[in-house]
Amino acid sequence: MQKRILVVDDDEMNLARTQLILEGEYDVLLADSGVRALHILKTQKVDLVLLDIDMPLMNGMETFERMKGFASDVPVIFLTASGDVGDVVGALLLGAVNYLKKPCPPQELKKRVAQELDKK
Repeated sequence: MQKRILVVDDDEMNLARTQLILEGEYDVLLADSGVRALHILKTQKVDLVLLDIDMPLMNGMETFERMKGFASDVPVIFLTASGDVGDVVGALLLGAVNYLKKPCPPQELKKRVAQELDKK
């Protein structure tokens, strides 16, 4: 059975690109907001989350904090277009397992995802 990855990003192009890179190897679920991501996490089994930091209404940090209340065992890799070191440090301090700067090379995305899923 394929591992299931939830990709959370408010940008449709980023969702489509990430899905294209990962589909075939993984079962990919998409969420265009933190609220939608939390709903999916409550209703479906997810093995890993790729989470954008900069989103309207509920950013990635807040989404991660909320998901820790009921899905703390699901590893999170933050995706950020920002070069802000504070974002990266904040994400890691919250318990993220890794981060990637967008856009990242497809091979690097696949490598980081595989590394985290191999730990489970």
